[in-house]
Amino acid sequence: QVQLVESGGGLVQPGGSLRLSCEFSGSNFRHYAMAWFRQAPGEQRELVGDILDDMITTYTESKKGRFTVSRENLKSTVSLQIDRLKLGDTAVYYCRAQGFRGAFWGQGTQVIVSA
Repeated sequence: QVQLVESGGGLVQPGGSLRLSCEFSGSNFRHYAMAWFRQAPGEQRELVGDILDDMITTYTESKKGRFTVSRENLKSTVSLQIDRLKLGDTAVYYCRAQGFRGAFWGQGTQVIVSA
């Protein structure tokens, strides 16, 4: 069974940076496309960006520039770097693994951007 554990969230000031991590276990990491989503209070969950095994990344148009998704296949981890944080980045950030067995989600990590 695929398990995903996110970490790295917290309280940060506007303009700061944060790096979130997601640890994957339970299957072959390279068989899965990995993605980061976020869900702000009262909003629907939205895609931030995703990355394939060959490191090709795609981002939601509004997320280009400040968000960087990366993965380390040897460590079975995927990361999300967020730069120049804004108040509107406050959300729970989720990691998703998509493979032939379906989609799996982590429990999320909370990011609060506040002065």
